[in-house]
Amino acid sequence: MNAASLQSFLAMGGYAVYVWPAYGVFFIVLLIDWLAPQFRRRRLLRELRARMARQGARKERASSPSPLRGEGWGEGPRLP
Repeated sequence: MNAASLQSFLAMGGYAVYVWPAYGVFFIVLLIDWLAPQFRRRRLLRELRARMARQGARKERASSPSPLRGEGWGEGPRLP
């Protein structure tokens, strides 16, 4: 393959203006299609970890004594 035939190939018979951008768009879409599930998985895992942390904190608050409910600390003297 000499330089003239390579240049002819790259020119695509005069349609290179249409062909090469089409290849570029195709590969960009292919790359996005390959990366999107990975980003979605990371986002879902991050949201799941945050949700689990909130639930754990909520359980911890529910099981600890609360002065607002008259349990544990802050309990005043009992009247007869």
